[in-house]
Amino acid sequence: MTRFLDPILLVYAMLAAWALFVVSVASENLDGTQAVIAVDASEGGGAAVAISPAAAEAGETVAVEVLPGSGADAIATQLFARGVLAETGRFHTLLGYTGVGAQLRSGRYEFALNTPAPEVIRKMRLGLTREVVLVIPEGLRVEEVGEIVIDLGLATAEEWDEALALPRLEPMLRARPVGADLTGYLYPATYPLEEDTTAETLVEAMVDAFIEAVSPAIRSQIEARGMTLHEVVTLASIIEREALLPEERPLIASVFLNRLDSGIALYADPTVQFAITEGADEEPEDGWWKVELTIDDLAYDSPYNTYLVPGLPPGPIANPGLGAILAVLRPAETDFFYFVAKGDGSHAFAETLAEHEANVERYARP
Repeated sequence: MTRFLDPILLVYAMLAAWALFVVSVASENLDGTQAVIAVDASEGGGAAVAISPAAAEAGETVAVEVLPGSGADAIATQLFARGVLAETGRFHTLLGYTGVGAQLRSGRYEFALNTPAPEVIRKMRLGLTREVVLVIPEGLRVEEVGEIVIDLGLATAEEWDEALALPRLEPMLRARPVGADLTGYLYPATYPLEEDTTAETLVEAMVDAFIEAVSPAIRSQIEARGMTLHEVVTLASIIEREALLPEERPLIASVFLNRLDSGIALYADPTVQFAITEGADEEPEDGWWKVELTIDDLAYDSPYNTYLVPGLPPGPIANPGLGAILAVLRPAETDFFYFVAKGDGSHAFAETLAEHEANVERYARP
């Protein structure tokens, strides 16, 4: 017997197919966006990252101010009126199927005319009020951060130096030793760039990010360890330069803390790298972090040279991330006093000098 499909069932089938299509499109366009930024931030060099819209037109853009508390209906109406959305149906459909309507953030956005609804939602979920961000990786010196800012045309060298020299009134920074600069306190992170971004606003943003990262709970842990914030940041900066693998930070921290507790010099190569280039007006021929240190380098007279001077150097040698700071506060419990690079990014750790010399023989020599 021939059976004809009921019209209502046909409509339901069509709606189900449309729903599957919408969800797949939403998933493709709305998921994984943060990972794009994270990849840019993890590739080593600082940069201004341009995140291009999926179907941005080369023509006119419009600014849209979305006020706090605006609901999805009001936002859709506003975007349609400004020509950002050609129609509001798909915008509402995507919000309905994905359930992200409450995640849309307020702020001043720039959109191309007739921007696809998934792209509008993506930007507003992440609060990408502008599509260019500045990525500052962990472990850079202040000079290296400045080079990124200057090379991108965000400030001149003079403006950067002036911004660094401004007095800081933040209580956490006022606790630094007299004469300490901002090395260690320019927090490595991803920063949005606005039209009015200057060297001064960038430095302020980096300092504010550092203060936010070092929360009251972390400051309590610092106090419990019997160290000052400056000491923790100093040791964290050395760990940041030594550790290529995040999981080794607590191990490397344990080595240095064991040495400090025993009154043994740290013998940290990054402190020598910093010492021999401290005060340089421009990047030396061998770079800010000289790879092959010589006997003369290791004997360089500087309070930062931890081959010569026991204890911590006077201050940080780079800007550490939160992971390195937490490694100081939550080190691995070991009896390690030595480590040597294996050549693959990891390290071999040892408790005794004899074990360490065997590791050096195995890994450090060709």
